[in-house]
Amino acid sequence: MKIRTGIGYDVHQLAEGYDLWLGGIKIPHEKGAVGHSDADVLIHVICDALLGAANLRDIGYHFSDTDPAYRGIDSKILLKNVVNMLSEKGWEIQNVDTVICLQRPKVNPHIPEMKEVLAAVMGVNADQVSIKATTSEKMGFVGREEGITAYATALITSG
Repeated sequence: MKIRTGIGYDVHQLAEGYDLWLGGIKIPHEKGAVGHSDADVLIHVICDALLGAANLRDIGYHFSDTDPAYRGIDSKILLKNVVNMLSEKGWEIQNVDTVICLQRPKVNPHIPEMKEVLAAVMGVNADQVSIKATTSEKMGFVGREEGITAYATALITSG
């Protein structure tokens, strides 16, 4: 059996006039993430962790932010495409572990729904998806509510 791990990191600017999509759901807030797609930073790091584990490069390689086909796209579609790429190479997702760093709004109340949505897209059980949230204690661009960051690790197996 082959076992591999991958890591993902992403950051998006926050601004008024944008929706805040996290883990495939829309979170009510006066600011949203700025990006070429729907800017779902949590899904983006999961994609990168999975792609990295399978040695398939990164999200930008497969879904360029200069390609008009991905303008405003629902990031769940990108994640589903990544899962299909892994499946075609014989990889199976064992788990993903994530951290969202955001000063406001509170993410904890939304975690159960995000886990269900992400698990459904990836074709895994919700207990294979870990989502944690933290702040930056009001320090840096996250603390000033100028941006959001996220991290993910993934474990995949084959054979």
